[in-house]
Amino acid sequence: MAYALWTSPTPNGWKVTIMLEELIEVCVDIQSLELRTINIAAGEQFTDEFTAHNPNQKIPVLIDGERSIMESCAILHYLAEKHPSTLLPAGDGRWDVLQWLYWQAANIGPAFGNKLSYTRYMDDVEEAQKAHPLERFGNEATRLAGVLDRRLEGRDFVCGRTFTIADIAIYPWLRGYKWSKVDITDRPNVMAWIGRVRARPGVGRGLAYGVPKDEIDHWSEERKALYRKGGSSMTGNPRARADESLTKRG
Repeated sequence: MAYALWTSPTPNGWKVTIMLEELIEVCVDIQSLELRTINIAAGEQFTDEFTAHNPNQKIPVLIDGERSIMESCAILHYLAEKHPSTLLPAGDGRWDVLQWLYWQAANIGPAFGNKLSYTRYMDDVEEAQKAHPLERFGNEATRLAGVLDRRLEGRDFVCGRTFTIADIAIYPWLRGYKWSKVDITDRPNVMAWIGRVRARPGVGRGLAYGVPKDEIDHWSEERKALYRKGGSSMTGNPRARADESLTKRG
């Protein structure tokens, strides 16, 4: 099976690279993978070429022949349906997994992502204006970590003893809790789960896409500075902002 993946080393990008590596772990024959790193700090996700495959202008996008799939959780679901395995159980058991997959998309991603943006990237916003969103998204991220901690009580993984696409979707956001400045160290079940997931060979390989080997788990100060510098350009389309400004003047 041949795929093209246009992505970047971010939580949403890591979901799909981890998924592909976990499929390889269960003996799915990924015959060819054309991996293209999208420089989101430089705005490559806003190009006409990228937009033709993903009108939402966000990484990642999976290209499978004539079909392009956008949205990281949709890509996980698509790959899991196309290559049946324990990553998405058959029958009624699949709904145990899918509800947590969508829980991540609707809750974990927005809460941790917005907390990260206000914490690290929005240098053009005054500190006083940041206070409310930092508190709001910080509190919500902490609450969600508590939901996950309770869910993991007595379970190895989110849906029981078996690693699934629910774990793949949630893990990249939780592993970066320090970068988002959300303290989850008082959630023992979550912290133990993060360790179990990280120990999986497929996860380790999936995290290595687009990142030097010695920075998989700890970014260099230079990389941190680069992400901070380019963060504001990652939060919106400069072309769209220019068009909006022209519309208002008109």
